[in-house]
Amino acid sequence: MNDLSAAELSDFLRAKAQQYATQSFISDDPIQIPHAFEATADIEISGLIAATLSWGNRKTIIAKSKELMDRMDQSPADFIANASPEDLQALNGFKHRTFTDEDIKGLVVALQVLYRDYPNLGAFFMQHLNESATNLGPAFHAFKSYLLANGLPARGGKHFGDPYTGSACKRMVMYSRWMVRPNTEGIDFGLWKEISPALLSIPLDVHSGRVGRSLGLLTRKQNDWKAVCELDDSIRKILPQDPAQLDYALFGLGVYEGWT
Repeated sequence: MNDLSAAELSDFLRAKAQQYATQSFISDDPIQIPHAFEATADIEISGLIAATLSWGNRKTIIAKSKELMDRMDQSPADFIANASPEDLQALNGFKHRTFTDEDIKGLVVALQVLYRDYPNLGAFFMQHLNESATNLGPAFHAFKSYLLANGLPARGGKHFGDPYTGSACKRMVMYSRWMVRPNTEGIDFGLWKEISPALLSIPLDVHSGRVGRSLGLLTRKQNDWKAVCELDDSIRKILPQDPAQLDYALFGLGVYEGWT
């Protein structure tokens, strides 16, 4: 379909985004984990955990995320703030693919430090962007570096993308959409109001990459940070103020309609 005119492509993607960006999307997506909470801090932390675990089968991702919420007594913000070394034993034996109890314990310790230094994760991200930033890449890099410097074990670093080393940062891109994009359709949360939705990117994976290339939005073959930036450029020509809305279009076309 890359023979569509620019106007036709814009209309097509906007329509697909509206088709798939409905509250029914939540029922089989990891974003249901933060939707189970009302307090801002609980949403922010549970969302980070669910996004961090988001690779592989979605049912398993959701089940494992719920398991961690249970281990944190369904109070992730309180657990992060107050967990003692003894409390961390509640995480013993947790495993999702290569993400282990060592990794989640280290993440908890690093977040304890972060929440002493910053009022919330949004404030951290905002502080690590400058006026010339065109995406959240600098904040992703700073976040991974901060976690590794404050308790996340070196082995846990692989679970957090760094655009400066070429990673597409799919999970952090997705998490930032959850936190930044307005709650227009009742899906995303719009918690980090200090960060403009115009800086958001599209989570790039096998599905969105294939759809993007099929539509002529992306030419780069590798799914890396350069490809994310190329896709950004194409998407922002269509929706410059809310580019991440079109994530729903690419996701739906790839996962539900089987585009290749």
